[in-house]
Amino acid sequence: MPTPREALTEGLSDAVGFVLGALAGWQLGRWLGFDALAPGDWDARAVVGVVFVMLGCGAGKWAAMRWRARRR
Repeated sequence: MPTPREALTEGLSDAVGFVLGALAGWQLGRWLGFDALAPGDWDARAVVGVVFVMLGCGAGKWAAMRWRARRR
């Protein structure tokens, strides 16, 4: 069972990785012309933008897990 400090570190690092990854994915999508938050109707470009955000979330979570593993 993890200590409260370990649980807090895990939760915060996951949250930070998730949010920063989402922002990075969104910015990469915007840079490539796929803005998930663009005004107007949903089209294929917006859906691809959402995929970039989702991939960024996963990459950020993965990076947080790797960071914690290297800290141990």
